[in-house]
Amino acid sequence: MQAIDSLFLPTTLAGLNVLPLQAADIAQLQAFYAANPLYFEATGGEPAQPGDAEADFHARPPPDMPYRQRRLLALCDEHGQWQAVVEVIAGLLLPQAWHIALFMVDARHHSQGLAAQLYAALEAWTLASGAHWLRLGVVVGHTRAERFWLRQGFVEVTQRHAVQMGQRSNSLRVMVKPLRSSVAAYLQQVPRDRPPQA
Repeated sequence: MQAIDSLFLPTTLAGLNVLPLQAADIAQLQAFYAANPLYFEATGGEPAQPGDAEADFHARPPPDMPYRQRRLLALCDEHGQWQAVVEVIAGLLLPQAWHIALFMVDARHHSQGLAAQLYAALEAWTLASGAHWLRLGVVVGHTRAERFWLRQGFVEVTQRHAVQMGQRSNSLRVMVKPLRSSVAAYLQQVPRDRPPQA
């Protein structure tokens, strides 16, 4: 287990209550996945499959990608209804780099501004927690997600190919947003994310 220190968690993000997920929440996570098939169809070519939530709950970065701590969070309204699920990994590859591994807002809120509000609150939390960069991967061709992350200030640094997701083998845009330092400074320290040489 690489998470040796406690990661500060806010009680709310964008007005939603933060619920750190436990094993007892796997069934509800699976239900949230089932209620939001568009994400899985866009990335894997099929709705969420039985067991996806359990696999995600137990997933960890590969051994060659050191990290400080991983959090899988549900964002709930005042009635306890899940409105979004977010997975963040603090200190991935660099102590000051945070990775957004999952960012799924309930489809009922699409085009209503909640995703942007939630991202802004998430960024503020990571910044207050010492992040210098945010990092994520976006499936090439998932136009809605690509446009969203570009609007939030992320820039593509490289691509990964032949990434298996559901029924599809995808290409991923690796994207970085500088918070306290530059993209160039990030790439100087993370060779795996440098663009291929011409």
